[in-house]
Amino acid sequence: MALELSLAVQYAEPAPQLPRWRLRRWVRRSLDVAGGTLPGLRAAALTLRLVGQEEGRELNLQYRERDYATNVLTFEYGMDPEGTVAGDIVLCLPVLEREAREQGKTLLNHAAHLTVHGVLHALGHDHLDAAEAREMEALETRILETLGIADPYA
Repeated sequence: MALELSLAVQYAEPAPQLPRWRLRRWVRRSLDVAGGTLPGLRAAALTLRLVGQEEGRELNLQYRERDYATNVLTFEYGMDPEGTVAGDIVLCLPVLEREAREQGKTLLNHAAHLTVHGVLHALGHDHLDAAEAREMEALETRILETLGIADPYA
C-alpha cells in the first residue's frame, strides 16, 4: 500500500521547468522506494519551497550558520504517533542551475536528485559519516534509476 502524501509546493521564484506534477512525481517515487526504511511510516506531510539566491542564503545562515546559498536544505520534524513524517525541503533555484551547468547535467536531473536527497533527509536519513553517506547515496541512486536518471555519483 502506498504511503499517503500531503505535499505543498511553494514557488518563491518562478520555475516553469519544475511544475507541481513533476515535483510530486519525484517525491512520490522517493517515498515508494525509501518508505520501507522507516518502521511505522504511514504518511508524509511535506512542503517543498523553491527559492532564489537571497532567501537561500538567509535560510542557510539562520539555520546552519553558513553565509551562502546552498542547493537544498531539509528541515526534518520526525514522525508523529500516527506514523506521519513531516518536513520542509527548500531548493535554491540559482544554485541548482549553476551546479547543473558546472556538472554537465540537465536541470531536471539535478533537481530530481536534490528533491530525492531532501525527501530522504525528511525521512531521517543522513550522511554525517562515511557509512551513512554510502547508504544514503545508494538509496538516492536506486530511486533515481527508477526515474530513468543516471547515478549522480558516478
